[in-house]
Amino acid sequence: MTMFGDGLDQAVQRSFTRPVPKSAGAQMRYLVKQLKGTRAVARLLGISQRTVERYVKNQIKKPRPDLAARLENEVRKRWQPQVRARARQRAVTTDGIVIDTRARIGYTAPIGSTDDARIRHLTVALPPRYAARLFDAQQTGAGDQQLQQIAAEGLKEVYFQDSGRRAGSLEEVRFTDVEHVEFDL
Repeated sequence: MTMFGDGLDQAVQRSFTRPVPKSAGAQMRYLVKQLKGTRAVARLLGISQRTVERYVKNQIKKPRPDLAARLENEVRKRWQPQVRARARQRAVTTDGIVIDTRARIGYTAPIGSTDDARIRHLTVALPPRYAARLFDAQQTGAGDQQLQQIAAEGLKEVYFQDSGRRAGSLEEVRFTDVEHVEFDL
């Protein structure tokens, strides 16, 4: 995945009301229930159907590291879809999304202003329309670059222009060298 896409997924996952299954057997049983059969789970994880059946019966308890990572990732993607949908809906309609980032941020402005990009650590609450744009872009398979551009537009409006109260002649915000980014709903 990507830094921005993973950050959005983690923000939504923090709204889960129940913990994700921890043991390999419980995770495998959950996937079998979701995908309605061991054959589909075996295809998804790239293992044999018999291996899936052994995990379901707790005959195998400890998966190899690469399988454990794939298994946990697939379970997390499918865990509590209604809670996930409600959290996204709340973010895009009323609450918005908070972005916490440390990156090189600068802007293009008229001559005579200090527009040099520098490392900044910002925590900014973006309005719901930017949450909607971020989630919509993520759903359509947008890459890190497009999500980063949407976040830059949100930072431009909220942080630099203070929702239209200052810096009206600001043309573009440069948001590069991202060291870390985290989202919260």
